[in-house]
Amino acid sequence: MKDDHRWLDEPRNVDRVVHGLYTLCALVFLADLFYTKHPFFGFENLFGFYALYGFIGSVTLVLTAKQLRRVLMRREDYYERPERTDDDD
Repeated sequence: MKDDHRWLDEPRNVDRVVHGLYTLCALVFLADLFYTKHPFFGFENLFGFYALYGFIGSVTLVLTAKQLRRVLMRREDYYERPERTDDDD
């Protein structure tokens, strides 16, 4: 059997991707300084408002999903339960 070694199997490459994403996020955050805003509400004019709004929204979504999982989670064999027969009583 051939060992398929992918480029993301190496931790060094994963670190590069993560650092690249951090850099990209920082650049987009700093880009907020270089364009003219036309906000509808006053608080939209704050530096980095949309970045913070998106981050807080994402964290809220993840935390809500984790709590919702407790309500909606079913047993592993939920759809494949063994059928009961009259002999089981």
